[in-house]
Amino acid sequence: MIKLEKLNRNEAVRYLGGAGIRLNYRMDVLMDECEKAVLEKASPKYLYVEKDLPCPQIMGGKDIESHLNGCEKAIVMCATIGSEVDKLIRISQISDMARAVVMDSLASVAVEQVCNAFDKIIAEKYSDYNMTFRFSPGYGDYPIELQKIILQMLDAPKKIGLCTNDNFLLTPTKSVTAVLGLSKNPIERKKRGCAICNMRETCKFRRKGLHCGV
Repeated sequence: MIKLEKLNRNEAVRYLGGAGIRLNYRMDVLMDECEKAVLEKASPKYLYVEKDLPCPQIMGGKDIESHLNGCEKAIVMCATIGSEVDKLIRISQISDMARAVVMDSLASVAVEQVCNAFDKIIAEKYSDYNMTFRFSPGYGDYPIELQKIILQMLDAPKKIGLCTNDNFLLTPTKSVTAVLGLSKNPIERKKRGCAICNMRETCKFRRKGLHCGV
């Protein structure tokens, strides 16, 4: 089970397009109120399944092929913070668009933090493997239509209420599907994620809500 207790304020500001700026008192108060509301409504859930490679079901395009090159296994996953957060944002859009925008950015941070926590769980469980970062449908030439196949594979609509619409967009919207590669051999630096980085706990980029780009 993953529990959200605090959201990365710097990362939320980055989503708002203001990375590196200092918040004034009024914005600080708004962020506090929105963070509290998102945390109260969020219901983090995730599902995953281990697949031996090659696995034709999850393939499509050259990018995922390159990403999983050299891997023996794949972890196919999905995560969500639930439909109540979507409702909260929609209600705010009616009465206060500024609040809705801030809430939306914090909700995006929330689902990413759930995914980061999931990465750590997988890294610990498969500690004898090297792990790539998450690669989601819609990245590069990886078909977004794979959203539906991944959710069916995980039985996500039934188990956690995570579905796609006719355009293969996820509902609830603050959700993620992805594939991670597992390899007994070293992974290229460009394919590694934060979960398996030795500098994870002391990283100056992560403290600021940023990424080193490796």
